Amino acid sequence: MRRTTWIVLGAIAAAAMVSSAYGYAASHNVGTKTLGGTNASVAPCDADGVTIVHNLSGSNVASVTIASIASACANASLSVNVNNGSANSSGSGAVPAGGGSMTVTLASGVAADDGMETDVSISGP
Repeated sequence: MRRTTWIVLGAIAAAAMVSSAYGYAASHNVGTKTLGGTNASVAPCDADGVTIVHNLSGSNVASVTIASIASACANASLSVNVNNGSANSSGSGAVPAGGGSMTVTLASGVAADDGMETDVSISGP
């Protein structure tokens, strides 16, 4: 066979392999409250949400206080990420027994900004 034929056949084989990978990835369920590609429901430990207060040191957010944590979240891992569009920082800790509130210190201060985003995640218990 000619070299050109081998190149064309190789390109077709590569395209077939890549397109099948996209097909497998597209088949996974990405609905809310599911794990991986299964349909197992994940019950939240705090269904009514939490309150978030940014604690400043000068003009930087140094820590975040999370309150109204349900008692069902006791001993779960709570992580916080603060992003102002230019910089971000995170911190984590264990939810106290009985829930309530806790303060998470960030690894480094983030300049407070009107467009700042704060993400809170509770994993477990």
